Amino acid sequence: MSVSIGQYGEERAALYLEEQGVRILARNYRTRRGELDLIAQDGETICFVEVRFRAESSFGSPLETVGPKKQKRIAYAATEYLAKHSHFARRFPCRFDVISIERVPNRVIWIKNAFDQCSR
Repeated sequence: MSVSIGQYGEERAALYLEEQGVRILARNYRTRRGELDLIAQDGETICFVEVRFRAESSFGSPLETVGPKKQKRIAYAATEYLAKHSHFARRFPCRFDVISIERVPNRVIWIKNAFDQCSR
């Protein structure tokens, strides 16, 4: 069975986060308004993680591809997730992170608080 590039990136990001002590709560959470690649718990914070993968960075960083339109869709999907999982919303703050994975050079960059809901 072949694995898509997106699946590869998300799996690598999930493993990286777990190595950092982060608990993965959900993967590929789909809503009417969009999809959340990873939902994780980092200590007392719920993280909505967008994973961006590039085989190489000559055309720019994967981080540059998470613009205002994408941020808005992620924020809407996160709002829907929190509405359905209100126990998290009441107990934990949340944030929006981006993980950039580049095959060449081989690196993972984790940007915590990459954007907030108000930056739409």
